[in-house]
Amino acid sequence: MNHASPRLNAPTRSFTQLLSATRRGARLARLLGVTELRSWGAPRDLTERAEAVVAELAANAVLHGRVPGRCFRLTLVLNPSAGRLRVEVSDARGDLYPQIATGAAGADALRLGGRGLTLVTALADRWDCVPYPPSGKTVRAVLSAPAAEA
Repeated sequence: MNHASPRLNAPTRSFTQLLSATRRGARLARLLGVTELRSWGAPRDLTERAEAVVAELAANAVLHGRVPGRCFRLTLVLNPSAGRLRVEVSDARGDLYPQIATGAAGADALRLGGRGLTLVTALADRWDCVPYPPSGKTVRAVLSAPAAEA
């Protein structure tokens, strides 16, 4: 039988790191994420968007998902052949799920917080939140590289 042999694509890359649920841990998540994506040769546009997404999700994990004595987890999974990156941030607060801030213009419009997930929505193809056993949650965002760069 003549069968076409499967084409070997670039391997999927993954990175996982536990970080302290502090502002320093959130900053380190952003820096480690960018460093890892650059070492994998990820497209520049994808890396820049991922930097902002990691920063927002890590900041949310520290601000809203912190449980004293517990860390948060950053996971990056890059599929170069599909030009797709999955960013996951897991924290210990499964009782508090993220929501996009909504509301009319007015006094709330000048609030400094609450707009991070709106930014994630604009930068990512999609995002969602799922339980992270035993008592936490994982916020996942999927970003695609532009077709010319993938």
